[in-house]
Amino acid sequence: MVSDSGGFDDQSFNQSGKEGLDAAAESLGIDTTEVESQSDADYATNVNNLVSQGCNLTIGVGFLLEDAIQEAADANADTNFALIDSAFSDADFNPVELDNAKPILFNTAEASFLAGYLAAGMTETGTVATFGGIQLPSVAIFMDGFADGVDRYNEDNDAEVQLLGWDKEAQDGSFSGDFENQSQGQTLTEQFIAQGADVIMPVAGPVGLGAAAAASENEGVKVVWVDSDGYLTASEYSDIMLTSVMKQIGPAVEDTITQTYEGGFTNEPYVGTLENEGVGLAPYHDFEDAVAEKTAVGPDGEEMPLNEVIDAYEEQIVSGELAIETPNAPQ
Repeated sequence: MVSDSGGFDDQSFNQSGKEGLDAAAESLGIDTTEVESQSDADYATNVNNLVSQGCNLTIGVGFLLEDAIQEAADANADTNFALIDSAFSDADFNPVELDNAKPILFNTAEASFLAGYLAAGMTETGTVATFGGIQLPSVAIFMDGFADGVDRYNEDNDAEVQLLGWDKEAQDGSFSGDFENQSQGQTLTEQFIAQGADVIMPVAGPVGLGAAAAASENEGVKVVWVDSDGYLTASEYSDIMLTSVMKQIGPAVEDTITQTYEGGFTNEPYVGTLENEGVGLAPYHDFEDAVAEKTAVGPDGEEMPLNEVIDAYEEQIVSGELAIETPNAPQ
């Protein structure tokens, strides 16, 4: 497994991938190797080094490794590859299918919709916010779902909760510029707080720790984490973690490795959804009672506890009654 430049201790995306690698190693008794990338320039070298070591399956963590994984797959038809959070494309960005490379994708817009609805229901100021690390489809898809959730809350409850940091229609918003600079995440969050935001969702790996640091210094401000359950993985900020939009990256990685080990590798994309539990909302933890005490108008037009409204919308998405549309959906 090759990390992106966030490293395997990012308490988020890369860490979840490595947990899947470690679980497969323990359950299957296989040898694994993981390599951390310090910058974009390391991706191709790190991937090729693992291939030269004879790895049967080389996994890239993140959209930014697409070129390195795709080039290695083209050059090494006798070994297998997987890429988390991106499919493959040609120079004109047309989709490409590779016989020996599997995309591992997540429709996080579905779970982010629930988080956006929750944030709009829990704000005391009437303003919430989100920002990303880099404007990639795998980042913007979180922000799209979050925006839709806020909009639906406003529609259901005749409310006017304002969202800072993302304009879904324009596909334009606030980004820290990378997945490493925690001080930039802190600065962006401080700016949002100054504009009245009291629930903030950073979609930026370790940069989110900067957002959490800023939130922790301002009473009443809460954070929605992403990728992993931030209450557990960024536990120093557990008291401000409202919930997390989780990608079950670890289980998807473990399943892909197990299939390969058992001779059943397939290039068919894995897409995590609410229905197959590949994405979901984390528990509300310390905010469980507070969420239940809030009320909102549910999909059927009746006022209910906010947690029950969230559950009702999840059921609608799983059943297909409600589709969360986004231009950044996994293909």
